[in-house]
Amino acid sequence: MTEQTKIPLLRSFPAKKILIIGDVMLDEYVWGEVNRISPEAPVPVVNVQRRSSVCGGAANVAANVASLKGQAFLASVAGDDGQGRRLREILAETGVDAKGLLTVNDRPTSSKLRVIAHSQQVVRVDSEQTSALGRGAEDELLDRVEETLSGVDACAISDYGKGVLSPRVAQRVIQLAIEQKKPVAVDPKGTDFSKYRGATVVTPNMKEAEAILGVELRGERAIVDGGRSLEELLDGGSVLLTRGAEGMSVFAGSAEPLHIPAIAKNVYDVTGAGDTVLAVLTLALASGASLAEAATLANIAAGIVVGKLGTSTVEMSEL
Repeated sequence: MTEQTKIPLLRSFPAKKILIIGDVMLDEYVWGEVNRISPEAPVPVVNVQRRSSVCGGAANVAANVASLKGQAFLASVAGDDGQGRRLREILAETGVDAKGLLTVNDRPTSSKLRVIAHSQQVVRVDSEQTSALGRGAEDELLDRVEETLSGVDACAISDYGKGVLSPRVAQRVIQLAIEQKKPVAVDPKGTDFSKYRGATVVTPNMKEAEAILGVELRGERAIVDGGRSLEELLDGGSVLLTRGAEGMSVFAGSAEPLHIPAIAKNVYDVTGAGDTVLAVLTLALASGASLAEAATLANIAAGIVVGKLGTSTVEMSEL
């Protein structure tokens, strides 16, 4: 991708409206330092210096869209609890339209509490409920999606396996996007790839791809064969396989696979890198980029965000 291609593409981001649907969470951090081991058990004692919280999951995808000057519309569910209220506050501060974030009383807001000492994660504590939403909550969520989708340029589905994206919800969202000729990009979870059929592009990482296919993808030949097999499961959808330090590979119909090398210089934390990839990919597709161009730009963004500690976003100036 040349500067002559990239700059006009980036300049079109602020005019784009993106609907993000998926599992939201609050990422909480306790930052401190360790100077001794506990006398009670062989564990480090962390002296807390500060605390922070940021958007996680689909909410972080929305935050990335907003940080890149796009207009983000979020559809999901959160609990009637302190984490849910804090998440809404952060979304408002970030500029994300969260009118589609429903409050449910029968489940907590998913949250991940990470304790960080000397730039190293000491422990992570998860609070969540991963059962599927009730039929009533699904219907209300789909109503919100249908109301919003007609006014946006593209849709991003962020599946963290926390219960929001049942096969019924995922397929209905994708079908609505197809009917309205809106590109839809998916960050998948789990082994049921069929629920993403019809999506424009799905972005599994290597571990997810291997779990779906039931084979190890070792060597370029196996990766190409695996990418083609994933395409078949999507009934014509494309695959962007994220390969960590090996970059990304794009599989799109009859075209030759495109392998994009990673560009990260320093990798401090991969937390949320997939969220950034999904946000940039969707914004680029909404702006008329080809899948190859969108993937190349998403790869650049991934190289930036993994150089930051904790769940982070990418700014327009960095791209």
